[in-house]
Amino acid sequence: MPDLKLLAQYDTPTISNVIELFEIRPRSAGYMDGRIRACFPEMPPIVGYAATATMRTASPRPEAAVYSSLDEQIARFAELSGPAIVVFQDLDGPPVGATFGEIMCTSYQCFGALGIITSGPARDLDQVRRLGFAAFSDGVVCSHSYSHITSIHQPVRVGGMEVKPNDLLHADANGVCQIPAEIASQVADVAAAFVRAESVVIDFAKSGNRDLKAYSEARRESLRLIAELGRRISLRNR
Repeated sequence: MPDLKLLAQYDTPTISNVIELFEIRPRSAGYMDGRIRACFPEMPPIVGYAATATMRTASPRPEAAVYSSLDEQIARFAELSGPAIVVFQDLDGPPVGATFGEIMCTSYQCFGALGIITSGPARDLDQVRRLGFAAFSDGVVCSHSYSHITSIHQPVRVGGMEVKPNDLLHADANGVCQIPAEIASQVADVAAAFVRAESVVIDFAKSGNRDLKAYSEARRESLRLIAELGRRISLRNR
């Protein structure tokens, strides 16, 4: 079982860099694109399991249609491997109304969720910020329009990335990435070694020493340590 608190000590770029060392997916996969931005970039990273759903807001739901409710969605948090991160795909193109506001986020937080990610807009930002509830969206609008949940606990696509129920997600001011289950328990430990390797060149640059030869040596040493870390991972996972 991965240590979620330990994973949350690292930023999303570091987690993404570490995942690359395992060479289990293309470097262009496994993260959301720039359409999905942190509503509160000052908040620390969150790490949790995807509680997926879809939504429409452009028009009222048909009278005879059967749709999922907020209560049902929250009830299914119990099926996840740990704390929920709610992930909504807005099915309207373009999105019309806000996916979430104060009531939804307060309800999610009450039942242990850490944050919400949506391909639709947000609203009630001041109220949600005061909750300390992490939120990620593609913009902001003032109205929820005809907001209704159309499905829960099914694969969704948000920010160009497919998200399945119970996927492990890491999110912060830099964006959102998915941590593959087969390496999740290793990523945090490798992240500590990766940060140490990067610090060789970062610490040199911060020192104020403008000797280009010495800088190049520090940079090569940093890259050597990262390459060696990759080789150790490869040998360990054969």
